[in-house]
Amino acid sequence: MPKPPVPPTIDAFLARPNPSVIATVKGDGAPFSVATWYLWEDGRVLVNMDEGRRRLEYMRAEPRVSLTVVGADDWYHEVSLRGRIVALQDDSDLGDVDRICTHYMGQPYGQRDRGRVSAWIEVDSWFGWASGAPWEPSD
Repeated sequence: MPKPPVPPTIDAFLARPNPSVIATVKGDGAPFSVATWYLWEDGRVLVNMDEGRRRLEYMRAEPRVSLTVVGADDWYHEVSLRGRIVALQDDSDLGDVDRICTHYMGQPYGQRDRGRVSAWIEVDSWFGWASGAPWEPSD
């Protein structure tokens, strides 16, 4: 798998509000994956979750994660990122979740009565497919 930085075409793809799935590692070593929104900023990934989510517990115990992003209009374009959580922080003013929700929905996050936590993922490697062939690092 290529190492960062990603080429400009993949950087542009990741900057769009595409569907994604994040995978974490449970305490027993089993994978745990869920759909998630994300933001791609400066070669890192920002995700945000409710303070009661199980994946948050898994991230605290084991920082290795992967995120697979598929094209919103073309599922034959996808990028999988492997990395690790480098920061977990309370989103006390809901600023991060508002930025992510605005990216996807065009408006701030609606639920304001639950605590939120942001996680920053530093990417260690990536791999992508474009129209049934590997998305080459030189693209």
